[in-house]
Amino acid sequence: MNLLPPILRPICYFTLKPPWRRHFSTCSEASVTANELFTILETANGIEDALEPLAPKLSSDVVRSVIRERVNPQLAFRFFIWATNRMKLCSRMSQNSVIDMLVRDDAFELYWRTLEQIREYGFPIGSDAFAVLINGYDKLDRVEKAVETFARMKDFDCKPNVSTYNSILHVLVRKEVFLLALAVYNQMLKSNNRPTRNTYAILIDGFCKTMQTQDALRMFDEMTQRGMAPNTVTYTIVVSGLCQAKRTDEAHRLVNMMKGSGCSPDLITYHALLDGYCKTGRIGDAYALLRSFERDGYVLGLNGYTCLIQGLFKARRFDEAHGWYRKMIKEGIELDNVLCTIIIQGLSDAGRVNDALSFLSEMSEKGLVPDAYCYNAVIKGFCDLGLLDEARSLHLEVSKQDCFPNACTYTILICGMCKNGLVGEAQQIFNEMEKLGCVPTVATFNALIDGLCKASLLDEAHLLFYKMEIGRNPSLFLRLSQGVDRVTDSTSLQTKVEQLCESGLILQAYKLLMKLANSGVTPDIITYNILINGFCKDGNINGAFKLFKDMQLKGLSPDSVTYGTLIDGLQRVDREEDAFVVFDQMVKNGCMPSSAVYKALMTWSCRKQKVSLAFSLWLKYLRNLPSREEEEIKEIEENFKEGKIEKAIRGLLEMDIKFKEFNLAPCTILLIGMCQVRRVHEALRIFSVLDEYKVTVTPPSCVHLISGLCKEGNLDLAIGVFIYTLEKGFMLMPEICNTLLKCLLRSQDKKDHALDLVSRMRSLGYDLDSYLQQTTKFLLQCHGN
Repeated sequence: MNLLPPILRPICYFTLKPPWRRHFSTCSEASVTANELFTILETANGIEDALEPLAPKLSSDVVRSVIRERVNPQLAFRFFIWATNRMKLCSRMSQNSVIDMLVRDDAFELYWRTLEQIREYGFPIGSDAFAVLINGYDKLDRVEKAVETFARMKDFDCKPNVSTYNSILHVLVRKEVFLLALAVYNQMLKSNNRPTRNTYAILIDGFCKTMQTQDALRMFDEMTQRGMAPNTVTYTIVVSGLCQAKRTDEAHRLVNMMKGSGCSPDLITYHALLDGYCKTGRIGDAYALLRSFERDGYVLGLNGYTCLIQGLFKARRFDEAHGWYRKMIKEGIELDNVLCTIIIQGLSDAGRVNDALSFLSEMSEKGLVPDAYCYNAVIKGFCDLGLLDEARSLHLEVSKQDCFPNACTYTILICGMCKNGLVGEAQQIFNEMEKLGCVPTVATFNALIDGLCKASLLDEAHLLFYKMEIGRNPSLFLRLSQGVDRVTDSTSLQTKVEQLCESGLILQAYKLLMKLANSGVTPDIITYNILINGFCKDGNINGAFKLFKDMQLKGLSPDSVTYGTLIDGLQRVDREEDAFVVFDQMVKNGCMPSSAVYKALMTWSCRKQKVSLAFSLWLKYLRNLPSREEEEIKEIEENFKEGKIEKAIRGLLEMDIKFKEFNLAPCTILLIGMCQVRRVHEALRIFSVLDEYKVTVTPPSCVHLISGLCKEGNLDLAIGVFIYTLEKGFMLMPEICNTLLKCLLRSQDKKDHALDLVSRMRSLGYDLDSYLQQTTKFLLQCHGN
């Protein structure tokens, strides 16, 4: 046998026929040891026949020992595949050992040959035999092979079990092929495989990472409805997802629910919640949470310090951030590149770019190698300060390093150039990037398209958009739109993927989605929003609507920015009815209108002298917010209808104070709206309530009030409002100042008030020579000033 070529030697173990039964007869009655098993495996012809009588005497530890020794890889694989039909023998450690063999020795081909041999021999093959292949390919990021393995199970008369489904779901979610993951999950349910906690954890994590928080919560509810209590891992995934969606209060309530159910949060859970509070600027709540950490016995680690320091930098509380940094160093916690990048970015955002550069040098002294993220943070700092030469200089200085510059670097530079009106230079950088083989990302295209739109170069922006859309290949959607099974939007694409999965063509479904993802740099919702905004500002509302329809045909769902931009554009061209149609469509499609959308509609309604409609729109917005009591909103609504304007405004302010979400805009819009419909005294009552609550009334509100009061001849109240603006340090536009002064100077008994106001204006810094009109100056001279 030693004369055979090495590749054929393993096969001999299955073709020669030594007397394996005599070895079996020497085995212990109670159990089989690893050594005894080695002897049988190496001398048996049909090892499956030899192993069957031994199955009751084997343990998972013995199986793992035999696999781990891997004297003969093919023999170990064959033994493992036999064991996969017996759940108690095929432990997680055995699977990990086989995965290590596959990955370390790239033994996938040998494993497939072994599967083929066992199939020819007529022995059944268990699902776990394929799960290890899927996990092995996943470790090497060979996703297509992992999907192909799952698809080929039917060729071996093997049906996936829960473990195999979980393995392929993990691969698909990690690769963000979420549409296919859901199709596979539906197949799992149809095949009567009961999902496990791990199944739900994988899918919930996928929903959270794609910011589909509501779907994640629905999946979480489905899990509990199936009688599965979430564990710490599942709770933490949902808490993290809620925090990423800025739903921090809900995340905190979930942590409390978690504690109440007897499931203890771990450090990762607390860090996720801490990060949520810090990223939303709620530093006080973050500190309170930190104190509860300490009561629960947790010690703040590197991740916790990172969350706090990042949050404090974002809140521009630099001294506190530095204090926590010093405390961390004092406690002996070592820095990593992530925290260094946050500190450098924080200093750069604060305009302290030289300090950021110094910290960059300190990193090297501490043995850390600055990466592209660190350098990009400093380059962005220079760009934000308008120091474009310094930014380019640093870019050239470190450009010889590996992985630098990257697409992010060029995007930062392009943003900086566009922000400073240097769109031509931005285009040069874009072209330079392509020549060097650095592929522009969606963000790069978006930055340049935005710059071109703001420079009113809409034709060039549109041309760049088409270049982005086409990419290296013609648009996949163009190809898919031909034939019977047309794919024109996300719904039809989902249907096609599900049909392919149900036909067992999962690999084809995966390739379809990958072709779509790689068919060029696909414009995202931000790209479309930028262009739609450009068309709207240019007055080309029809062009904006064409883009809006194209976007939906390509499977992108409009967001609140898209709808808000269209509504604003329609109002610019006086198409009020169409604006409300778009608003209704937005609500119908389940897209929650932002406060900006409601404010835009309120402003427009007031201009059309529909103040009641404007007020009802804001109440509709409040009703969509969490935790708002319907009874409170109804009371505010009744007060407004009955003309009790002070009570209605107080109700709005009290609600804002209660939820710590103060919003002056609706009160300002209503005040101005009242002036526009000549209900100036009601506007004055809004002004009084705002002043009572120590809320600073905006200059435009004051201008409308003064103008309205002057028209009514109520000059005493107009003087009061103007003095309010002087005390607040506002400098109003010349037109309103001259209007008030002329009214006072033409009045029989108010001329002295005009002189007093002029004196106050001069002391505040008004340039009266250029500010006052000739008529006003003449009237002042007539009065002897």
